[in-house]
Amino acid sequence: MAPAKKRNVISAKTPEQSGKKAKIDLNTKVENVLESRKNANDVFDILEFLESRKEKDVVNAVNACSKLFTTLLEKNELFLGKLPAEDEALSGSRSADEKYSMFMRHRYNSCVEMLLEHLNHELHCVKESALCCLMKFAAGEGQHPLEDLDWNEHYSFPRELIQAVVDRLLTKTTDNSLLISRFQEFLEMEDVRYYVMSSIRENVGKVMDKNKGALVPVYQNNVFTLMSNISVPSEESELTTFMIKQEAKHEDWKVAKLNEHKRAFERMWLGFLKYKLPSNMYKKILVILHDSILPNMSKPTLMIDFLSAAYEVGGAISLLALNGLFVLIHQHNLNMRLHSDSIKYNSRLNNLFLFHLPVYLVAAFAKRLARLALTAPPTALLLVLPFIYNLIRRHPSCRILIHKPSTQDESVEDPYLMDEEDPAQCRALESSLWEIKTLQKHYHPDVAKAAVSINTPLSGQEEDITEVLEITTYELMERDLKKSRIKSVPLEFETATQLLNGVGDVLGQHFCLD
Repeated sequence: MAPAKKRNVISAKTPEQSGKKAKIDLNTKVENVLESRKNANDVFDILEFLESRKEKDVVNAVNACSKLFTTLLEKNELFLGKLPAEDEALSGSRSADEKYSMFMRHRYNSCVEMLLEHLNHELHCVKESALCCLMKFAAGEGQHPLEDLDWNEHYSFPRELIQAVVDRLLTKTTDNSLLISRFQEFLEMEDVRYYVMSSIRENVGKVMDKNKGALVPVYQNNVFTLMSNISVPSEESELTTFMIKQEAKHEDWKVAKLNEHKRAFERMWLGFLKYKLPSNMYKKILVILHDSILPNMSKPTLMIDFLSAAYEVGGAISLLALNGLFVLIHQHNLNMRLHSDSIKYNSRLNNLFLFHLPVYLVAAFAKRLARLALTAPPTALLLVLPFIYNLIRRHPSCRILIHKPSTQDESVEDPYLMDEEDPAQCRALESSLWEIKTLQKHYHPDVAKAAVSINTPLSGQEEDITEVLEITTYELMERDLKKSRIKSVPLEFETATQLLNGVGDVLGQHFCLD
């Protein structure tokens, strides 16, 4: 249930009892309320203790509320459906049972509101007690829903209460790491974990949009702490622990399906990572990326945008981002299309990772790049061609791709298997880089010139590709337009100069001869 907007706690005095005496009195009052409806007003004294300044009084009051309202939920003595205002509820021609259930429902709402406030209490003991009590209420509401619906057609889960708990855990002012670690116990339950993931995504969108995407370090750290405690089982058969069993229709519940958990996990992380993060948080996320995040996503390759943004941060974060890209390529079959951004990352991956890889893997990588190059734009080709050459320089065994002896009986069909996911089985070493030969006829002269380089033995010196890493199509066109133009057109004959003077000399010579 959602927390009430207005608290309904009425009492004429504030108790000052010691912790021990308060505990005895509270237990007695709980028993009195449960024993007879005539003692219903004793609930105000119990709720009043929730606002005590003494830690023991508050903790005892939380325990008393837990016992009282859990029992009332089990007995179905709390009003079901949309709750009328208290003045309206206690007047009119309603039955005594209805008035009692409405009265207690108002007290229950007040209790929930105060417990939610206590999640931000200065004392951890109070926070922890309030959290455990709220989760006990959530389990009670799941088994005995307070909404007036046909539960044969609906799934009974206290989404609003879980959302309210998550909203308080993700405070913007206090580091809640310790309380969140206590909350991890409840994340072991499949349904709780699923709705917590949905609640986090909703909360992040609301808070970050309100702050217009600006950094909120304490809040973002709380979100990361909570999300990093969430993991999804690897097999659907492992989804066995639920806070609320949905009876006969349980198997149709989307919370019981692993794919739904992966989607919720994915949406939660992507919703968080699309906003700007504190620099130290990039490191925390990138360190756990390959172990705790990517394996739990339905489409790990969707992390490419986050890794691209992380790379732009610079320093060690860029290096970690490149490692994440390598994990996507190597473990999640990321097929990076040849555009200026992706090939830029590939080039740096070469310098950092490809040096120590086996020859069959390097050959498969070079061959795939060459095949993709057939449909790539010029800006990518000006980078990918020297990139392939550098790969071959670093791995001399790959020279067979450009110096492959041919025989008359050799088939003209390329044995390379483009769609093979396993690099060891794609038969790259049995093929050749004929694609580069084809690019020698490319419409862009710079690309054709770069492709011609493969006709001559490659030098031992690697080509420096840093100059073309950041080049864009616009810059390439501007560079071509600014090339010096030949001002005069070369002709096949010498330009005539002083034609008339020449004619005059000839005539003069003629007259002199005469």
